[in-house]
Amino acid sequence: MTKIKVCGLMTTEDIQAVNNARPDLAGFIFAGGRHHISLDQALELRRQLDPAIDSVGVFVNAPIAEMIQAYDSGAVSIIQLHGQEDETVVAKLQDHGITVINVFKPTNIQPNTIADSIMLDSGSGNGKPVQWENFKLETTKPLIIAGALNIDNVSEAIHVIHPTLVDLSRGVETNGQKDPQKISEIVQLVHSI
Repeated sequence: MTKIKVCGLMTTEDIQAVNNARPDLAGFIFAGGRHHISLDQALELRRQLDPAIDSVGVFVNAPIAEMIQAYDSGAVSIIQLHGQEDETVVAKLQDHGITVINVFKPTNIQPNTIADSIMLDSGSGNGKPVQWENFKLETTKPLIIAGALNIDNVSEAIHVIHPTLVDLSRGVETNGQKDPQKISEIVQLVHSI
Protein backbone atom coordinates (compact mmCIF):
# COMPACT_ATOMS: atom_id res chain seq x y z
CA MET A 1 0.00 0.00 0.00
CA THR A 2 1.32 3.41 -0.95
CA LYS A 3 1.08 6.08 1.72
CA ILE A 4 -0.16 9.64 1.27
CA LYS A 5 0.45 13.03 2.84
CA VAL A 6 -1.99 15.92 2.50
CA CYS A 7 -0.05 19.14 2.89
CA GLY A 8 -0.85 22.83 3.27
CA LEU A 9 -3.55 22.43 5.92
CA MET A 10 -4.75 25.77 7.27
CA THR A 11 -8.25 25.56 8.71
CA THR A 12 -10.45 23.52 11.02
CA GLU A 13 -12.36 22.40 7.92
CA ASP A 14 -9.10 21.11 6.41
CA ILE A 15 -8.45 19.09 9.56
CA GLN A 16 -11.97 17.66 9.55
CA ALA A 17 -11.54 16.56 5.94
CA VAL A 18 -8.22 14.89 6.76
CA ASN A 19 -9.59 13.21 9.88
CA ASN A 20 -12.41 11.74 7.79
CA ALA A 21 -10.17 10.63 4.89
CA ARG A 22 -7.33 9.29 7.09
CA PRO A 23 -4.15 9.96 5.10
CA ASP A 24 -0.90 8.82 6.68
CA LEU A 25 0.59 12.28 7.17
CA ALA A 26 -0.71 15.85 7.43
CA GLY A 27 1.47 18.82 6.51
CA PHE A 28 1.75 22.31 7.97
CA ILE A 29 3.75 24.85 5.98
CA PHE A 30 5.87 27.24 8.04
CA ALA A 31 7.59 28.70 4.98
CA GLY A 32 6.23 31.74 3.16
CA GLY A 33 3.49 31.45 0.57
CA ARG A 34 -0.24 30.97 0.31
CA HIS A 35 -0.36 28.02 2.73
CA HIS A 36 1.85 29.58 5.44
CA ILE A 37 0.67 29.23 9.04
CA SER A 38 2.18 30.30 12.36
CA LEU A 39 3.29 27.97 15.13
CA ASP A 40 0.23 28.97 17.20
CA GLN A 41 -2.06 28.07 14.28
CA ALA A 42 -0.24 24.76 13.80
CA LEU A 43 -0.62 23.92 17.48
CA GLU A 44 -4.36 24.53 17.35
CA LEU A 45 -4.72 22.44 14.17
CA ARG A 46 -2.60 19.66 15.69
CA ARG A 47 -4.93 19.56 18.70
CA GLN A 48 -7.83 18.95 16.31
CA LEU A 49 -5.97 16.42 14.16
CA ASP A 50 -6.50 12.71 14.79
CA PRO A 51 -3.60 11.55 17.02
CA ALA A 52 -2.98 8.61 14.68
CA ILE A 53 -2.03 10.98 11.83
CA ASP A 54 1.54 12.28 12.12
CA SER A 55 2.06 15.96 11.37
CA VAL A 56 4.91 17.27 9.24
CA GLY A 57 6.35 20.77 9.43
CA VAL A 58 7.59 22.14 6.10
CA PHE A 59 10.45 24.64 6.36
CA VAL A 60 12.62 26.50 3.85
CA ASN A 61 16.07 27.52 5.12
CA ALA A 62 14.67 28.20 8.60
CA PRO A 63 16.83 28.57 11.71
CA ILE A 64 17.41 25.23 13.42
CA ALA A 65 16.02 26.64 16.67
CA GLU A 66 12.73 27.48 14.95
CA MET A 67 12.36 23.95 13.62
CA ILE A 68 13.23 22.40 16.97
CA GLN A 69 10.69 24.68 18.66
CA ALA A 70 7.95 23.44 16.32
CA TYR A 71 8.90 19.86 17.14
CA ASP A 72 9.24 20.38 20.89
CA SER A 73 5.87 22.18 21.03
CA GLY A 74 4.16 19.06 19.71
CA ALA A 75 2.87 20.84 16.62
CA VAL A 76 4.85 18.50 14.35
CA SER A 77 6.58 15.16 14.72
CA ILE A 78 8.51 15.23 11.42
CA ILE A 79 10.49 18.04 9.76
CA GLN A 80 10.54 18.46 5.97
CA LEU A 81 13.43 20.52 4.61
CA HIS A 82 12.41 22.26 1.40
CA GLY A 83 15.29 24.71 0.95
CA GLN A 84 19.03 24.37 0.50
CA GLU A 85 19.68 22.89 3.93
CA ASP A 86 22.91 20.89 4.13
CA GLU A 87 23.68 17.64 5.89
CA THR A 88 24.80 19.52 9.02
CA VAL A 89 21.24 20.79 9.49
CA VAL A 90 19.84 17.30 8.95
CA ALA A 91 22.26 15.87 11.52
CA LYS A 92 21.43 18.51 14.14
CA LEU A 93 17.71 17.82 13.79
CA GLN A 94 18.26 14.07 13.97
CA ASP A 95 20.45 14.52 17.05
CA HIS A 96 17.36 16.08 18.65
CA GLY A 97 15.40 12.91 17.84
CA ILE A 98 13.57 14.38 14.84
CA THR A 99 12.70 12.39 11.72
CA VAL A 100 13.81 14.40 8.67
CA ILE A 101 12.50 14.44 5.09
CA ASN A 102 14.95 16.10 2.72
CA VAL A 103 13.46 17.49 -0.50
CA PHE A 104 15.34 17.55 -3.79
CA LYS A 105 14.52 18.72 -7.27
CA PRO A 106 14.78 15.82 -9.72
CA THR A 107 17.82 17.48 -11.31
CA ASN A 108 19.69 17.71 -8.00
CA ILE A 109 19.06 14.43 -6.17
CA GLN A 110 21.41 13.40 -3.36
CA PRO A 111 20.51 9.73 -2.81
CA ASN A 112 23.14 9.37 -0.07
CA THR A 113 21.69 12.05 2.21
CA ILE A 114 21.59 11.11 5.88
CA ALA A 115 17.95 12.25 6.03
CA ASP A 116 15.40 9.61 6.97
CA SER A 117 13.42 10.01 3.73
CA ILE A 118 14.02 11.54 0.31
CA MET A 119 11.37 13.60 -1.47
CA LEU A 120 11.46 14.39 -5.16
CA ASP A 121 9.58 17.57 -6.02
CA SER A 122 9.48 19.72 -9.11
CA GLY A 123 10.31 22.45 -6.61
CA SER A 124 8.88 25.33 -8.60
CA GLY A 125 5.30 25.35 -7.38
CA ASN A 126 4.16 26.05 -10.91
CA GLY A 127 1.62 23.27 -11.07
CA LYS A 128 3.49 21.45 -13.84
CA PRO A 129 3.83 17.71 -13.32
CA VAL A 130 7.23 16.09 -13.09
CA GLN A 131 8.03 13.71 -15.94
CA TRP A 132 8.42 10.76 -13.60
CA GLU A 133 9.41 8.33 -16.34
CA ASN A 134 12.69 10.26 -16.70
CA PHE A 135 13.85 9.50 -13.16
CA LYS A 136 15.24 6.24 -11.91
CA LEU A 137 16.50 6.70 -8.36
CA GLU A 138 18.46 3.99 -6.59
CA THR A 139 18.02 4.42 -2.84
CA THR A 140 17.25 2.27 0.16
CA LYS A 141 15.50 5.17 1.89
CA PRO A 142 11.75 5.78 1.82
CA LEU A 143 11.00 7.78 -1.32
CA ILE A 144 8.31 10.47 -1.46
CA ILE A 145 7.15 12.16 -4.64
CA ALA A 146 5.41 15.50 -5.07
CA GLY A 147 4.78 17.90 -7.91
CA ALA A 148 1.39 18.66 -9.41
CA LEU A 149 -0.05 15.28 -8.43
CA ASN A 150 -3.82 14.85 -8.56
CA ILE A 151 -6.48 12.19 -9.00
CA ASP A 152 -5.78 12.03 -12.75
CA ASN A 153 -2.04 11.36 -12.64
CA VAL A 154 -1.17 9.92 -9.22
CA SER A 155 -1.71 6.28 -10.26
CA GLU A 156 0.70 6.60 -13.18
CA ALA A 157 3.31 8.32 -11.00
CA ILE A 158 3.06 5.54 -8.41
CA HIS A 159 3.35 2.79 -11.04
CA VAL A 160 6.41 4.44 -12.64
CA ILE A 161 8.35 5.44 -9.51
CA HIS A 162 7.02 3.05 -6.82
CA PRO A 163 7.32 5.62 -4.04
CA THR A 164 6.71 4.90 -0.38
CA LEU A 165 4.51 7.98 -0.14
CA VAL A 166 2.92 10.65 -2.35
CA ASP A 167 2.49 14.26 -1.22
CA LEU A 168 -0.37 16.47 -2.40
CA SER A 169 -1.55 19.98 -1.65
CA ARG A 170 -2.99 21.89 -4.59
CA GLY A 171 -4.04 18.61 -6.20
CA VAL A 172 -6.75 18.24 -3.54
CA GLU A 173 -8.03 21.81 -3.76
CA THR A 174 -10.93 23.49 -5.53
CA ASN A 175 -10.78 27.26 -5.99
CA GLY A 176 -7.76 27.49 -3.70
CA GLN A 177 -9.39 25.62 -0.78
CA LYS A 178 -8.94 22.04 0.36
CA ASP A 179 -11.77 19.94 -1.08
CA PRO A 180 -12.99 17.18 1.29
CA GLN A 181 -14.31 15.08 -1.62
CA LYS A 182 -11.00 15.25 -3.51
CA ILE A 183 -9.08 14.40 -0.34
CA SER A 184 -11.30 11.40 0.37
CA GLU A 185 -11.13 10.09 -3.20
CA ILE A 186 -7.38 10.36 -3.57
CA VAL A 187 -6.61 8.84 -0.16
CA GLN A 188 -8.78 5.84 -1.06
CA LEU A 189 -7.13 5.55 -4.47
CA VAL A 190 -3.55 5.79 -3.21
CA HIS A 191 -4.15 3.35 -0.36
CA SER A 192 -5.48 0.84 -2.89
CA ILE A 193 -2.23 0.81 -4.89
